[in-house]
Amino acid sequence: MQKKQSKLPLAVFLLALMELWFIFMVGKWIGGWATLALLIGSGALGAWLIKTEGRKVWQQARQQMEAGQAPGHSLLEGLCVLAGGILLIAPGFLSDIVGLTMLLPFTRPLYRLYIYRWLERKVRNGQFSIYGGSNRR
Repeated sequence: MQKKQSKLPLAVFLLALMELWFIFMVGKWIGGWATLALLIGSGALGAWLIKTEGRKVWQQARQQMEAGQAPGHSLLEGLCVLAGGILLIAPGFLSDIVGLTMLLPFTRPLYRLYIYRWLERKVRNGQFSIYGGSNRR
């Protein structure tokens, strides 16, 4: 039986190449210093948004737990905030666009739904398991 090779390394390489090309094109269009300022500014914005949006998501999760509810919805929100912030901090404009949309409260539900459906498929196919919990010894 032949093992299926992962396409992830190729995808990461192609995305990095696209980011570099896009940075180069923006640099030609607005200049090198302005491009550098945009990249630094987007990183700072990402750090700030992780802090502010992350705090909101954490408070929401705490409220759900205090009310006796499972914070699954809030955990997916938190995952989106974390991933979006990391994408904004990483240098590149394409990753900034995706990261910003993951951090904005009105576009985040699209990513949350995608992640939920992806996890659901993994669980149904038996490709995702959770170990530990209160019965662990």
